[in-house]
Amino acid sequence: MTGPRPVPTLAELGWTAALEESFAPFALRGLLPARIVAEHRMACDLVCARGEFTAEVSGNFRKAAGSKAGFPAVGDWAALAFDPAARRQTIQALLPRRTRLSRKDPGGGDEQVLAANIDTVFIVTALDATFSPRRAERYLAAARSGGAEAVLLLNKADLAANAGAGIEEIKALGFGARVLALDSLNLKGYEALAEFTGPARTLVFAGSSGAGKSTIINNLLGRAAQRISAVRGSDSKGRHTTTGRRLFVLPGSGALLIDTPGLRGLELWAGELTVDGTFTDIHALAGQCRFADCSHSNEPSCAVREALESGRLDRGHYANYLKIREEASLLKARMEKLERLKRKEENKRPPETPEQGRRRGRGGRPGRK
Repeated sequence: MTGPRPVPTLAELGWTAALEESFAPFALRGLLPARIVAEHRMACDLVCARGEFTAEVSGNFRKAAGSKAGFPAVGDWAALAFDPAARRQTIQALLPRRTRLSRKDPGGGDEQVLAANIDTVFIVTALDATFSPRRAERYLAAARSGGAEAVLLLNKADLAANAGAGIEEIKALGFGARVLALDSLNLKGYEALAEFTGPARTLVFAGSSGAGKSTIINNLLGRAAQRISAVRGSDSKGRHTTTGRRLFVLPGSGALLIDTPGLRGLELWAGELTVDGTFTDIHALAGQCRFADCSHSNEPSCAVREALESGRLDRGHYANYLKIREEASLLKARMEKLERLKRKEENKRPPETPEQGRRRGRGGRPGRK
């Protein structure tokens, strides 16, 4: 019987000299750096120099967060007010995120951060009845929007009559992203992941339910760290087995693996330029049109329409591009409207008095909620 696993050090979790420099103002206030390693509904688990603890945000943090995206996500670096006698520790602030994986919150219009400060997003899709290049396009745009490297993992290669055909189908779409096939039943293809699993590199696995994200993580860890379920036999659709986001340390390499629950939908939190940067083939064709503002509908010498008519450009691929770009356009319009309303409200407020400023400053001292 094995004992409890050792708590990783901050260095093993990716703490660097640059982060220490960024944290300096918080250190002067007596706060400790910590990394978020798991998310719960109203709290999170984190690791600091004193060990692993459950924590929640302070009252001042909650007021200042502004939106759901301002709250801690797995992978975040936090400034912690540590109290050894407290049942839960208190998060006073977060360091700026280097990268993130986000989506539009299905329960509202805010950004939902799924994971933060990540190096690589492994987009896991299964080579079974649920295989969908359109879904892969959407995940790829989400990954690139947050600034992380994206790699497509085509899992369950043992179920495909020709896994190579699936790889070529994805590559033909012109993403420019790496595409790897995995047979998680027979542990084939896993050697290709070694180049991504360097010490303290943070890797997040994202995809639909049943794609095999948790199975891949269990195989890498060499233990059943995450519960898994069989997919539905009639249509290969999975069940929501993983219910929260959690970070694991990969023995040997020291890489950091983040598992995420399967997503039934992924409405993008991305800009139009990100979408164009994902669909590079379509963006390149658009640059060959006679008119710079070509709508690709009825203008003469339209390279996009010519490619569609000749079959060089897949119609489903193009339709998905239009759909995702429209989402990005609507998101941009909504954010601009919210920014105008915010500025309008700020202009209505009377200027802060010196006494109010002093009170607000005192409210941010360590330990205050």
